[in-house]
Formats: sequence, C-alpha cells, structure tokens
Amino acid sequence: MAATEAVGGTRAVPAWRGGFGRLWTAAVVSRFGDSLRTAALPLLAASLTDDPLLIASVTACGFLPWLLFGLLGGAVADRVDQRRAMWAVDLVRGGLVAAFAAAVALGHATIALLLLLAFALTTLQTLFDNAATALLPALVPAETLAGANARLMTGQQLAGGLLAGPAVPALLLAGPAVPYAADAVTYVLAALLVASLRTGAPERPPRPAGSTLRAEMAEGLAVLRADRSLRWLCTATTLCNIGMGALIATLVVHVTDGHPTGTAGNTAYAATITAYALGAVAGGFLARRIAERTGRIRAVFLAGAVQTGCLVLMGTLPVLAVSIGAMAVFGFMGTVWNVQQTTLMQERAPEGMLGRIAAAFRTLAVAGAPLGALLGGAAAAGPGPHTPALLAAALFALAVASLGPLIN
Repeated sequence: MAATEAVGGTRAVPAWRGGFGRLWTAAVVSRFGDSLRTAALPLLAASLTDDPLLIASVTACGFLPWLLFGLLGGAVADRVDQRRAMWAVDLVRGGLVAAFAAAVALGHATIALLLLLAFALTTLQTLFDNAATALLPALVPAETLAGANARLMTGQQLAGGLLAGPAVPALLLAGPAVPYAADAVTYVLAALLVASLRTGAPERPPRPAGSTLRAEMAEGLAVLRADRSLRWLCTATTLCNIGMGALIATLVVHVTDGHPTGTAGNTAYAATITAYALGAVAGGFLARRIAERTGRIRAVFLAGAVQTGCLVLMGTLPVLAVSIGAMAVFGFMGTVWNVQQTTLMQERAPEGMLGRIAAAFRTLAVAGAPLGALLGGAAAAGPGPHTPALLAAALFALAVASLGPLIN
C-alpha cells in the first residue's frame, strides 16, 4: 500500500517513501532540463535567422503534436505499463537531445533541425504526460491525490520557473550546446528514477474483442463529454488557455508599454515573469488547503474569478508595479486551478481510462493557446499593447461563468 503521512493530525499528504519521492524527483529534474532547453532554443533560433515567422514556428511546433497525436498518446497510455512507457520515452528523448547538442557543438544546427527536434520531443511528450497522470494514483492513496499533485506542480515550478531561467546564461557562457547537453542528462536521470519504481503491472478491465486505438480514443472523448463536471471544467480550461495564449504572447509588449527593447525592458519583463513563478510556487503550498475549505469545483471557480480581476487590473492600470503584483496573484491562483483540475480527472475517471480522458482534456485545452496568441497579437497591434490583458480577462470571465452550473 502507498505510504501517507499525517499533517496537523488530520490531513493526509503522500509520504516521500513508497515511490512518490522518486517520481517527484524525476518530474522536477526533467522539468529543469526542459526549461533549460526551451529558454535556450529561441535564442539559438534568433542566431540562425532573423525571420520572426521561422522563430515563432519553433514554439508552434511545441503545440502541433498535441493536436495531432494527443488522443493517440492517451489511448496508448491506457494500454501499456505506464512506468515502462515513461522511462522508455525519456531515454529516447535524452538520445534525441544529446544528438542535437552534438550538432550545435559542431556548428551543424539549422532552423529545420530545431523544428524537427521540437516536433519530435512534443510528440513523445503526448505519451509521457498522459502516462504520468495515469501512474500517480497507483503510487499514492486516493485521499492524498490533491497533495501529491500540489507537491509535483510546486517542485516543477521551482525548478522550471525559478532555477532554470537564471542558469541558462551561465550555461551558454560555457558553450552554445551546454544547455542541451544538460537537458539530455536530466532525461536519463529521470528515466532511471522512474524505472526504479515498483508499481507492478497495471490492473485494467479486459478490452472488448477487436477494440482499436481509434475506438478507444473516441471512448475517451465520449466519457469526457458525458461527465458533467469534467465537461464544463474542460470548457472553462479551454477558454482560459485562449486567454493565456493572448496574454503570454504579448506580455513583454504589455510590461514595456509597446517598446520591448533595452535593459529596462528586459528587467521589467524578467521581474514580471519571476513574480508569476513565485506566485505559482506559493499556490502549490496552499492549493490543497483551499480546496479542503471550499471544495474542488468552488476552488477552481474562486481561482478563475480572482485571475479575471488580476487581468482587468493589468489592462486598466498599465503600471509595472501593478503588473508585477497582479501576475504574482495570477500565478498563485493558476496553480490552485491546475491542482484541482488534475485531481478531479484522476478521481472521476473510470478504471483503465484515465490516460484517454487526460489526453482528450489536454488536447482540447491546448488547442486554445495558439488561437489566443494570434488574437492577442492582433489586439496589441490594433487597439494597443494593453488590450490583450482585457481580452484575456473577458475570456476568463466566460470560463468562470461556464462553471456556474457546477456550483449550484
């Protein structure tokens, strides 16, 4: 049985022993490496071409595989041993990034190679992420899922949001290939940690004779659509992701008042992003307690309502100090939302279907981000650099309103 530990005499959170500690370490190490790579790739792309469309295409390739293969990754995750799938995928990703690091070191990096790498890594991620979501309930008791998700997200935010960013300039001084080599090492370390887990073969109900991956993907969508809570939560998350796409794509323009150049602009942008990361980490520590007081759905509703207020404040009072404070609160509530969302999926998914339901949820939600980025760019180019924050606020308000049927 998975281990738990009491907190305050009444609350249970997952113990670090029993496998969860290794999974947490693997997730944090892997996120650190991923963040090194994702921070370094745009800089490398900018050194290879001055075409903004090509540079942006590198980021776009990080979304496209979710739209193409997200459902497939979930169906496969429900068929295989998730632990084995995760460490095998990480070894493959480590090999790909190591080969890319060698290409960079030898001066053979091209935009085409960057696009191929981004597409391949995210394609593999569709299987890894869905398998990871499905594996966690096998490692911790059901009553500690919220605490486990909060600890995972907090650790990943610390590693990716606060530690990796400052490390990239130092690594680049050692050589342009060093961030990618470090990323390859983290993949291998994560694979070894996951491979050391002893969860046993997953127990699943037998599949009907002749069942196909296509039919199983459709089944995951059907179950998501039939579950009232998950359906409305997915709708709200998709709307929020459109808003997030609009906000993040234009945040540098917002905080620099339309002039994103120079040391002052870089400092303002860095301060805003850091505030968001710090808020997200703090949210991870308190997400479980908030849900215990309000219930999961009400915690999501509260988080979305507060985030809407933050966005309105940013759009109507475009002052750097206001943006920094608003983004800190926005990040805090974002983690509260994400913890409850993931936990609800894990709690409500029928046995043997969590991978497919998580895949359907993620695929629909991720589809909103690139659309939002385009809308945000158009809004910034038209009415002004602070308009995307108000556009995002309107979308978040719609998301909160869509949760109304679940509150009553």
